[in-house]
Amino acid sequence: MVALENFCVNSAKSFLGKNVNLHLKDGSVIVNVQLTGLYKAAGKNNNQIEYSRPKVHRSIRVPLRNVAWAELLNASLMCRLA
Repeated sequence: MVALENFCVNSAKSFLGKNVNLHLKDGSVIVNVQLTGLYKAAGKNNNQIEYSRPKVHRSIRVPLRNVAWAELLNASLMCRLA
């Protein structure tokens, strides 16, 4: 049995500026968002990841410790479906 590693800052950096599905540790999924930034909050292990939805200018932040993993979306496929 292989255990998944925590989604860390180094993993999150590779997804910045890309469209992803964010899978949270509670089992929910945030669908089709673009990761826009990483932020350090006060205290230990309080890093946050910021995302925005396509065509919406408001950004939302989620604690990085709540994210299990991110699934990269194929942009060319999404353009064909639109």
